[in-house]
Amino acid sequence: MWQVWQYEKVEKIGEGTYGVVYKARDRLTNETIALKKIRLEQEDEGVPSTAIREISLLKEMQHGNIVRLQDVVHSEKRLYLVFEYLDLDLKKHMDSCPDLAKDPRLIKMFLYQILRGIAYCHSHRVLHRDLKPQNLLIDRRTNALKLADFGLARAFGIPVRTFTHEVVTLWYRAPEILLGSRHYSTPVDVWSVGCIFAEMVNQRPLFPGDSEIDELFKIFRILQPWSQIFNQLELTFFLKCSAWTHVKELLHGMHSSMSTSGILDLYPDP
Repeated sequence: MWQVWQYEKVEKIGEGTYGVVYKARDRLTNETIALKKIRLEQEDEGVPSTAIREISLLKEMQHGNIVRLQDVVHSEKRLYLVFEYLDLDLKKHMDSCPDLAKDPRLIKMFLYQILRGIAYCHSHRVLHRDLKPQNLLIDRRTNALKLADFGLARAFGIPVRTFTHEVVTLWYRAPEILLGSRHYSTPVDVWSVGCIFAEMVNQRPLFPGDSEIDELFKIFRILQPWSQIFNQLELTFFLKCSAWTHVKELLHGMHSSMSTSGILDLYPDP
């Protein structure tokens, strides 16, 4: 196992709930790596569950379109994950290169690599659950794309277990999760991929909601509700709460040409 002193921090490139990501240099090999520092502030809490998931899953998955975890280093009150370094993510690429929408070849290349990576995850019974442009890393020189940030990923089996519905960044969250389903599977990742694909083409998010209810409103406004998905949903806590009444009011207020009556009749008032 490598030691912390072996790495020289170059610059901070990201920060999240559980830690900070640095661009760093391996002093022994001169290799550029990404160093993810996990905070261990509370002694009684131990290592965050997101870090445990990410480490355990990435150690089992080796694929050209999944970021490589090279090592794990532990020090006092800190846990460091050592990743291969990629100098860009898809969000930064879209922001810095608005002409991406005019390059269907590059869009197809990125989409193909996203699908290869997520297909590998699903074939190994792993749901990513947090696909978004910021978690898709790109090698600027080769345009190689890799899935990253498996902190919310989960292994799944058959039958599908019950999962939390509080996953996936809101704009890329599937309708079944927004409606409270806890029995979901691989389609939630496929939905996220579709949202990312549309964002690459349009150069703007497809469903930029600012709340769960607003996100549903934006989805229904563009796609219109379809009965197949809702017939499979369970009446969960989310649907029992007062928010569901607000959803109904929003749907009733939509343009009269939109067929919202089907979804409104699927579930009685709580």
